[in-house]
Amino acid sequence: MNTLTIEPVLPSSEDTQIAKESSRKLAPLAAASPGTVEVRVTAADTGKGQTIRLPASVFLLLMRILTEMGQGNAVTLMPIHAQLTTQQAAELLGVSRPFLIKELEKKRIPFQIVGTHRRIAYRDLMDYKETCRANHNRAMDELVRQAQDLKMGYQ
Repeated sequence: MNTLTIEPVLPSSEDTQIAKESSRKLAPLAAASPGTVEVRVTAADTGKGQTIRLPASVFLLLMRILTEMGQGNAVTLMPIHAQLTTQQAAELLGVSRPFLIKELEKKRIPFQIVGTHRRIAYRDLMDYKETCRANHNRAMDELVRQAQDLKMGYQ
């Protein structure tokens, strides 16, 4: 199994329905389990199963995956220490690769050179994304403040 998979898993309509049902059935456990959760996993075709203990954090992650898939959304799981190509990073940010390269060249996102290629740490990319979101929110707050000062109908 590839340790770095950023290709989204797009659920089929059957997967979406199963994820919805599973999420509903597991939801009561999520609220009541601060430590660990025991889950019984059974193969549908053979009926063989096993009970496994999951840390609460893993169980909550599983619930989030099921919820997203139950809504028909694609899901990606990525280790936080992952090193991304510029194309992967651009896709995660929802920007073009040339735009991302400009941001790297302006030193707005840390990166490493591996051979002749740039690699961006996932954590650094998420820090950049959060900084952009915070800047955006500040700018919007300022625009709202200005609109209120000018009595443009915003309360």
